[in-house]
Amino acid sequence: MRILIVEDEVRLAATLQDIVEMAGYTADVCHDGESGADNALSGIYDVILLDVMLPRLSGFDVLRRMRSEGDTTPVLMLTARSDTADKVEGLDAGADYYLTKPFEPRELLACIRALCRRQPELREEGVLTCGDLKLEQSSFSLLCGGQSIRLSRKEYDIMELLMQNQKLVVPKEKLLLKVWGYESEAEDNNVEVYISFLRRKLAHLGSGVKIKTIRMVGYCLETGE
Repeated sequence: MRILIVEDEVRLAATLQDIVEMAGYTADVCHDGESGADNALSGIYDVILLDVMLPRLSGFDVLRRMRSEGDTTPVLMLTARSDTADKVEGLDAGADYYLTKPFEPRELLACIRALCRRQPELREEGVLTCGDLKLEQSSFSLLCGGQSIRLSRKEYDIMELLMQNQKLVVPKEKLLLKVWGYESEAEDNNVEVYISFLRRKLAHLGSGVKIKTIRMVGYCLETGE
């Protein structure tokens, strides 16, 4: 899962990044509202941690821009401002939750986990499902029938993205950005290699779910139903 942190205090942003990465998530950071809005609208993030007081564009304005363009990514607003009016403004702008600084790392992570449970039709507790497959978050494992196989981190991230978007084609570019990140030099063939690994593991499990290649576009899951 990939998280975007939009926070202008460099040390705090680095601390937040450390907290979420130690919890097993992938995190990107930007320090102003304009770059925060551009990154948020890329569609590659599962959760956004958004400060209110930002240079160039406030957190409220970033959020309004996201929602006006139809972006429904869960947003957790972080702020030192505890006034009720500010919280109301943030929630009315489309925030999913509002956390006032200072806060405990455990509270932050609990909020992130809660926001990640916004797709109940796909999830059990910590599990994504597709056809006869289950993807278990706690163990990075694929399960089918009575068998299971452990995935590498990148295999897991790719399969998670495909299962979260199982009725859609996921472009290669989105896989590269979400799994490898903006600063990576990974190319299309890196995605192809990991897709090959996953296909072998699906075959090993005897699953009816297949990864279909949409030429010149990307990949989607077929359940065989």
